[in-house]
Amino acid sequence: QVQLVESGGGLVQAGGSLRLSCAASGRTFSSYTMGWFRQAPGKEREFVAAISSSGEYHYPSPVKGRFTVSRDNAKNSVYLQMNSLKPEDTAVYYCAADAGLWGSRHARPSEYRYWGQGTQVTVSS
Repeated sequence: QVQLVESGGGLVQAGGSLRLSCAASGRTFSSYTMGWFRQAPGKEREFVAAISSSGEYHYPSPVKGRFTVSRDNAKNSVYLQMNSLKPEDTAVYYCAADAGLWGSRHARPSEYRYWGQGTQVTVSS
């Protein structure tokens, strides 16, 4: 069982930055693929970033070049640095974890067993 707690959300003006953190419980954190997803009102949950147990990363086009995912296995934490934020980035952001997902599955929310409670990010224009 893995418990995830996100933090770092808030209100920021367009063009600004935020850094989200996700703290995980459990002794097997380093073996997990960690994903970030977001969900805006009335929309489906959307893939934002993922980082594998070996440090590989992947971003979808809407955030590539603006968002950076990283992890610190010593602190059981994963981070999402978000720069050049846009109003369309407004959503609740979730971190997720599971093992053995790298490849064709890490961008699919349904593949992750463990989820945090989410943190709100609001970008004003």
